[in-house]
Amino acid sequence: MEDFYIENADRFRALVQRAKLEPPRQPTGTVPATRDMTVVARIRPLTADEIEFPEAVFARARQQGVVDAHELRKAVRGPPVLKSSVYTVDRVYGPEDTTEAIYDDVVRELVPWSWGGGISTLFAYGQTGSGKTFSISGLEKLVAEAIMGGSLEGERKVYVSIVELAGASSFDLLNQRKSISILEDAFGVTQLAGALEHHVQSTAELLSLIETATEFRRTEATAKNDTSSRTHAICRLRIEIPSMPTADDGIFYLIDLAGSEGARDKQDHSPERMRESRAINVSLSVLKDCIRGKTEHDNAVMIGQGRRKPHVPFRQNQLTKVLKHVFDPAGTRSCKTVVLTCINPCLADVHPGRNSLRFAEMLRVFVPTAKEATYDAKSPITWDNEQMRAWIDANSGSPAISSELLAPTETGAQLLRLPAPEFELRCLKTEGVTPEQATAFRSKVWQTHVDAQRARAKSASRGGGPDGSTKFPESTDELLRFVSVVDRSSSIEPQEEIRALDFKERIRPGMVVAWTPPERYPMGLADGLKLVVVLCPVASMGDHGTLDAKGEMIGPNDEGNTDAGGRPAKYLCALVNPGVMSGAYEVSMWRQLAIDVSWMDKEVLLEYDPATRFYYIAV
Repeated sequence: MEDFYIENADRFRALVQRAKLEPPRQPTGTVPATRDMTVVARIRPLTADEIEFPEAVFARARQQGVVDAHELRKAVRGPPVLKSSVYTVDRVYGPEDTTEAIYDDVVRELVPWSWGGGISTLFAYGQTGSGKTFSISGLEKLVAEAIMGGSLEGERKVYVSIVELAGASSFDLLNQRKSISILEDAFGVTQLAGALEHHVQSTAELLSLIETATEFRRTEATAKNDTSSRTHAICRLRIEIPSMPTADDGIFYLIDLAGSEGARDKQDHSPERMRESRAINVSLSVLKDCIRGKTEHDNAVMIGQGRRKPHVPFRQNQLTKVLKHVFDPAGTRSCKTVVLTCINPCLADVHPGRNSLRFAEMLRVFVPTAKEATYDAKSPITWDNEQMRAWIDANSGSPAISSELLAPTETGAQLLRLPAPEFELRCLKTEGVTPEQATAFRSKVWQTHVDAQRARAKSASRGGGPDGSTKFPESTDELLRFVSVVDRSSSIEPQEEIRALDFKERIRPGMVVAWTPPERYPMGLADGLKLVVVLCPVASMGDHGTLDAKGEMIGPNDEGNTDAGGRPAKYLCALVNPGVMSGAYEVSMWRQLAIDVSWMDKEVLLEYDPATRFYYIAV
């Protein structure tokens, strides 16, 4: 077949010049589902061994993301004919484009995303010999320099592990290729049992470990490549945030997938190599289904459409099982993914090149073009940047979180997608804001979004308002008309006019306050924010008094129970202790203390969550 291509090279070039190009395919009235998934193609230059063959794959001029692939076929009668195909991805890079250009366009944004606590994933896919490993190696170097170079804000600890997946077997490439197990723990988290994780502190150290892993990776000689990758290699960078020990770590996956092969590469394969090729194809097929399924699921959740979510088969393969928290629909982590498809433009390899482009094109998910979102004062997903910032200024508590620092450019929808650690770190840049306030405000933003989606769903099922709009309570009083005193799950003062007063002027039973014990306080308390629930003034207790949590007797006639004006100066309070879950609290009603008003710092709002049976700070 190669002789056929060489003999008809001039005719092929002439046919390509005269070819009538097809328009790019995209379902009418649709748009890409999400910008968190980017699919790009890279066409490498011809090598010295291929120079006698004409190029058959081209990036279409003046049409971004469109690739034309031309194949020369033998005709039943007459001269050879041209078969042209068109494929569409998000971006196309030609032989003249550098790895640095690809990094700047689509990979650079993954670095701050993982640095802020999100999950970033970069896949490199393609036929063996298409420049896949060359591309991922160059991008790994640029990512390492960006993460370890000191240009990113904040202190982080970076850990690296690199594993190899070969069929049903897994190996640690940083521990002399020792076998490891991929297991799921009791919390549903995939663990690489037996894999070593190395703490790295410099770019050189990280690149040295990547080079070590490359030496241990399994390769085989093929007709196209003397060192063809026959396994999937996963480089996992875990980015820990020391200032937020309970926050999720950021993760950056750099994945060099096993090379697919054309028919002419397989003609001399042994039965073992054929089984290996089938296993590679199966894993890539499952990967494609997972990427598409997760994209469709995320889009359905974000726009609140459809109860039936797409199935994501991440448990069907070792590769997707390792990446469970990227693909699991039940996961809550924010993910950004880039798929780099590498293409050999040689006419002799146009068939596997077309298969690679078809694979890349199938990863793109399209949804019907949505109507422009109408502004809804109760639905953050409809807010532009100006509306989002106005809401932050009015609803972020005291001190107010700077909207300029939290959402400099983000719309409501973009802020909802921000990784939790990044959201909270931005909040903490405002002077006086505590970690508890930052966490509570993020919960408030999400609760507002969830409430709006639920209300919209109920409105749709019941017909909504007269104009089809969602009807929301206009004030706290209106909301509380539908909630009995027994059902209230928040410590907020129900009367809005009273909430405007300083909290020390309106202390009441059920109020939650943060307090600072005096020096040499005799009772040991948990570190961090110290909270109590006010029960009653000490002066209003029964005649017999009570023992407090320190074992001391307190009574209504003790000295200092009231101030000079006759107002309560001490209150009997119940301790609020941290729960077993991060950010959760529980009330110890029978662990009571007498707290001076002068020790009280501020009011803190607690909300009860029936699902977890814990209290959480609100703003």
